[in-house]
Amino acid sequence: MLDLSTVDLGQAREAVEQCRKLKIPVVAVLSREALETYDPSLNPDELIIHPLSDSELLVRINQVIYRVKRPVGARILKVGELSIDLERYDVTVAGRRVSLTYKEFQLLVLLASNPGRVYSRENLLSQVWGYDYLGGTRTVDVHVRRLRSKIEAPGRSFIETVYLVGYRFKVPG
Repeated sequence: MLDLSTVDLGQAREAVEQCRKLKIPVVAVLSREALETYDPSLNPDELIIHPLSDSELLVRINQVIYRVKRPVGARILKVGELSIDLERYDVTVAGRRVSLTYKEFQLLVLLASNPGRVYSRENLLSQVWGYDYLGGTRTVDVHVRRLRSKIEAPGRSFIETVYLVGYRFKVPG
């Protein structure tokens, strides 16, 4: 729990960032007197206006823990606005369903399952297409380009090119 009356905005941002990295829910407490100075860009998981009853506090804390820690399901991968249903082979971006080919889907799942990890084109070929694939590494580039055209938009990108190496899924945050 983060008491906003005891820290400055810089300290609060740092605390929120650390909690996000550790996947710890952020509950910020703000007095009614400080409402006018609250910066909404802090964006905690829950904002509690003090004073409130003990029972309401308990309910709000349990709700935020559930929201942050709930089992999303081993079969659904969510990264920001991107949702990948591994059982139904469904992909949605910002609530809009996206049609992918089987290889595009496999490529997306591999990259999104390991955000930040850089995959060489050769590694992607072996993991997505299989060791017996005889085509060249340009196949990966073509599939990544098509995948990007379907899931990305201005201001929303998921896949980064690592120059002369390969590709990685952006780390959320």
